[in-house]
Amino acid sequence: MAVSQVKLRTLQIMKILLEKTDEKYTMSAADIDRALGDYGMSADRKTVYNDIETLREFGLDVLQAKGTNGGYYIGSRRFELPELKLLVDSVQASKFISRKKSEELIRKLESLASEHDARQLRRNVFIYNRPKTGNETIYYNVDQIHTAILENRQIQYQYAEWTVKKELRPKKNGAVYTVSPWSLTWDDANYYLIAYDEEADCIKHYRVDKMQRACVTDRERIGRERFQDFDLVEFSKKTFSMYGGHDEEITFLCGNELIGVILDRFGTEVMIIPAGEGQFRVRVLASVSPQFFGWVTGIGSRLRIAGPEKVQEEYKEYLAEIMQGY
Repeated sequence: MAVSQVKLRTLQIMKILLEKTDEKYTMSAADIDRALGDYGMSADRKTVYNDIETLREFGLDVLQAKGTNGGYYIGSRRFELPELKLLVDSVQASKFISRKKSEELIRKLESLASEHDARQLRRNVFIYNRPKTGNETIYYNVDQIHTAILENRQIQYQYAEWTVKKELRPKKNGAVYTVSPWSLTWDDANYYLIAYDEEADCIKHYRVDKMQRACVTDRERIGRERFQDFDLVEFSKKTFSMYGGHDEEITFLCGNELIGVILDRFGTEVMIIPAGEGQFRVRVLASVSPQFFGWVTGIGSRLRIAGPEKVQEEYKEYLAEIMQGY
């Protein structure tokens, strides 16, 4: 057999083992030979042993189960099944990934497992039961943003909004936004660009799926000093549904049963102060906005804004405005 064919056979055995074996499903040398037949190849038992030893030296974790039904199988993989399940669930839950792209990504993730484990990842029914964007340009936008960050350049784009006809149209009569991109983040099942806006002299965030005609400019990025101590985790904690507002130190008076709600939202580092029977106080940094007030309202009467007074007044105005409609 030609040297190139020998190399190809060894690689084909690796492919067979990766696709068809795991701890529960093993293949004997005879099984591997039969599988090679599907590719117009063959190998005797000794040749299979030698090729497997070569793959082991290469670093592939090929193990052998002893016994009557023993055989070879792949031990550790780059991604274990629980890790792949987490990635598949993330793709399924992401509103910014279209149904078509979700299916493509899940198929690629399945290829990282054995065909037996891959069946456990095929739960595509969830894709159809969750809201998904139909905007395929998000992948182009992400590529442009990454390119701009890598090349230290600013980007330009138009920013869109939904109309009652369910159409995305450019905001501000098609105005072109120019910003310095510094990060991408996932929040509330949407993908956001975190950037410095020179005109407003502040850090802003934008939904990537609502960006249109994105392109990299020749202008160098600015605002680096704003991101020297920027903490994306803290930014996400204080910003509700990525909706802009003014930052305030808020004191909450809460029922003890809400401790999990507070820690999930603001992290376990916040200081909890007992405040009488069945209650506690906590002080947090939050971006005050309609979304913030909506979150407070949704929790119910056992959570109260105890200060500052100006935020209490804003909240009363928020509630009064809602009540006017009833």
